[in-house]
Amino acid sequence: MDLPTPADLRERRNELELTQSELADRADVSQPLIARIEGGDVDPRLSTLRRIVSALAEAETGIVRAEDLMHSDVINVAPDDELSDAVRKMEEEAYSQLPVLQDGIPVGSISQGDLVHAEEGDRGEPVREFMSESFPTVSEDTTLDEVTSLLEHYKAVMVTDSGETVGILTEADIAGRLS
Repeated sequence: MDLPTPADLRERRNELELTQSELADRADVSQPLIARIEGGDVDPRLSTLRRIVSALAEAETGIVRAEDLMHSDVINVAPDDELSDAVRKMEEEAYSQLPVLQDGIPVGSISQGDLVHAEEGDRGEPVREFMSESFPTVSEDTTLDEVTSLLEHYKAVMVTDSGETVGILTEADIAGRLS
């Protein structure tokens, strides 16, 4: 197996029109490390070299990940919020569903369909009484193909990092990417 030389890495990065900082972000390493590797000043560990080569390959193939499309401002309600809060947020944002988060962790969802079962007098009841199951969760590096597959069965996909919500994706986000 031939490993790329520092010159190979620099040449490939330049061909892809990536800066050292952009490559470092994609490979989850520091920019000075990229500079030192390309300059031949340091011999990287195999695991680091793999991450750099993978980042270059992804840049070449144009793989789109959840973090590229997600909305990081997640409009949500908590299980203890009143149902009227969920209704108001859905109307204000023109959303048909909202994630239910407790301390940043997805615990359910509430949709217009769930609200059909609520009567006018229920508006002060907690969301937890009417919420449905949580949307599925994926990591930020999940591919567009994997997210699209989930959206065939669910109204939204939550993007999490160490269990904590960092974004949300819906079919509208995917459609916006394709148009």
